[in-house]
Amino acid sequence: MLLFKKLQGAGAAVPPRAPIKDIALAWLGGVLAIAAVAQLGDMLSMALLLGSFGASCVLIFGFPEAPFSQPRSVLAGHLLSSLIGLIFLQLCGPQWWALALAVGTAIAVMMLTRTVHPPAGSNPVIIFLTLPGWDFLLYPTLIGALLLVVVALIFNNTVRSAHYPKYW
Repeated sequence: MLLFKKLQGAGAAVPPRAPIKDIALAWLGGVLAIAAVAQLGDMLSMALLLGSFGASCVLIFGFPEAPFSQPRSVLAGHLLSSLIGLIFLQLCGPQWWALALAVGTAIAVMMLTRTVHPPAGSNPVIIFLTLPGWDFLLYPTLIGALLLVVVALIFNNTVRSAHYPKYW
């Protein structure tokens, strides 16, 4: 019965809507970042996009001050999660339980290293669905995440008064 009571919520109010200017800037940042990654991938004939990068853009452009949005978390979170996914795939094969262990391990390692980036938690899932080789660490993971951070550094420091990043 207590569980059902908890599921009703705590009764807190819905957070206020962000100002239209912030929404427009988040939109533009996301457009520019994904365009940069997609265009470079097309120019180099390489896959540089991950589905998780769309969610990364929500954080780094919509909530650039959040710990999850800092370059340290974006880069290391994506890299560590992809590495863990590849290790579990290689050691255990494409088993459902190996995928579950990979996701849980990625969460724990990001928390241990203070590099939590929630979108990166989906990287092991992407790896188990696509079964890539070790080059997945370099591209799309590292190069794509690095491009997102470069665009975020330039964009967020050009259009916002606050400093980005808050820390490295």
